[in-house]
Amino acid sequence: MTSLWHGPRGRWAKCFRKGRGGPAGDRAALRVPDRGLDASDQGRGLNAGLRATARNALILSAGPVVLSVGLGLLLAAVAVRALGTSPSEFYSRLFTGTLGSVYGFSQVLFKATPLLFTGLAVATAFRARLFNIGAEGQMVVGGFAMAWVGFAGPVLPIPLGLLLALAAGAFAGAAWGAIPGLIRARTGGSEVIVTIMLNFIAVALVNWLLVTRFALPETVRTAEVHASAWLPRFSDHVGALRGSPLNGALGLGILLAVVLHVVLGRTVFGFSLRVLGEGATQARYAGLPVGRLIVQAMLLSGALAGLAGSSFILGYKRYYEGDFSSGAGFTGIAVALLARNRPLFLIPSAIFFGVLSYGGLVVNSIVPRELLEVLQAVILLLFIVFDRLLQRLPLRPRWGQAPSGDPAVPATGETP
Repeated sequence: MTSLWHGPRGRWAKCFRKGRGGPAGDRAALRVPDRGLDASDQGRGLNAGLRATARNALILSAGPVVLSVGLGLLLAAVAVRALGTSPSEFYSRLFTGTLGSVYGFSQVLFKATPLLFTGLAVATAFRARLFNIGAEGQMVVGGFAMAWVGFAGPVLPIPLGLLLALAAGAFAGAAWGAIPGLIRARTGGSEVIVTIMLNFIAVALVNWLLVTRFALPETVRTAEVHASAWLPRFSDHVGALRGSPLNGALGLGILLAVVLHVVLGRTVFGFSLRVLGEGATQARYAGLPVGRLIVQAMLLSGALAGLAGSSFILGYKRYYEGDFSSGAGFTGIAVALLARNRPLFLIPSAIFFGVLSYGGLVVNSIVPRELLEVLQAVILLLFIVFDRLLQRLPLRPRWGQAPSGDPAVPATGETP
């Protein structure tokens, strides 16, 4: 950002040296205080503007989430009533079976674990304004790679075998994610189309390898990975979780969410991705290597998606099985959108979708489990609608805008 401010041609630097408070299109938005007002008036106006900024930012950020989830659950109650079941019984079973017991909640966390990884992958690409719809394919390729290294590689001591398997999954996912990144950087081709196509290629390629070379006779799974590559299961250490598939992949996902929060919010690389997300033109004007950042963003996104299969392959079944992903890559898009692409918010968002995913099994005796899958889609659509509606409301504050009774700061910042 040096060229924007400190450079001899920096437009902001020149405008502020001339006392105009910024370019004409930005002065009104910033509401630069008038030097004719005394300091106390300016302070009250700016503090009021900051309070309005925080309040309105909360509405714009959390409003669509609350409204979409609330209305989605209400519509689900209407659908349940239309199917001849009491909504109170439906929700009682849903929340008792998922959140009302230790075992039920462990199943929710197990369902949420791959969604956390794919959500992180999608959110990382979103930060650079890249739409990675290929998390499903990257998850499949990464899962097969970690399983292959786990059963065909050398038997290493703990935890080297586990680290090698995880590294193989991340590397394979990153390599698969780099393909659309390179195409976008070199040719400008849409990463949306490329990642969609690569999903089909990844599934077909891995299934061909599985059936022709690596599957056990008369099965659609590989051999079991070496014990040194296993992720620990919580059921081996907590008696209340006996039979639960929850494993150490959950801790790995939470750790990556925290690390990604720091990387995207506190580092030069994260700031560069945010500038790129504002537009390639702005990034080039700031002197950033746009092509390299696009490839790096897709590499990181693919690596995170490649680790999404670790919960199933290294922690639960401990082998690769055909169609193990169950659409987690696509659901990760909804998880990221509902979390506003914020790594730490992805944790509760993934848990919410885990409740809906496992909840379908819990309420399957009274309503079709597909109802919960439809509810996920409805909530996502409602989120998009409410997000657009709230963006159109006059909620974006202007600097220096004061409540009634306080002296307002002039809009333009021009001196008389």
